[in-house]
Amino acid sequence: MSDTDSTTDTPPSRLGRLLFASGLAALALRNLTNLDGRIAYADAKGVPLADKLVPASSGLLLGGSIGVGLWKLPKLAAGSIAAFFVGVTPLMHDFWAVDEDSRGEELTSFLQNLTLLGAAIAFFRRASEN
Repeated sequence: MSDTDSTTDTPPSRLGRLLFASGLAALALRNLTNLDGRIAYADAKGVPLADKLVPASSGLLLGGSIGVGLWKLPKLAAGSIAAFFVGVTPLMHDFWAVDEDSRGEELTSFLQNLTLLGAAIAFFRRASEN
């Protein structure tokens, strides 16, 4: 491949960025508009300082999604999204520690978050190449 074939100096697909970012922004806004419920759920899962961490992590996700969508400060934005999923996924979707009735739902949420973490890492890598 020649240097002229390389696309690493251009942002990733606008459609891909917008689909990824809009879905994450919607999740963050849902968290922020139902803050009391999300904090109570996090408390029930044993998250320390849930009243501080839930709004902070939701803000991290919202800011990161906007940054990736607009491709502004993309390394910081993708890193913020990755940090959200690294912190939230094992605490909130601990399928290995729940009863049989909840295991399937928690496993699905865990795997969805793992998939989104993978996408955030790919965006971070792409931003690092620019």
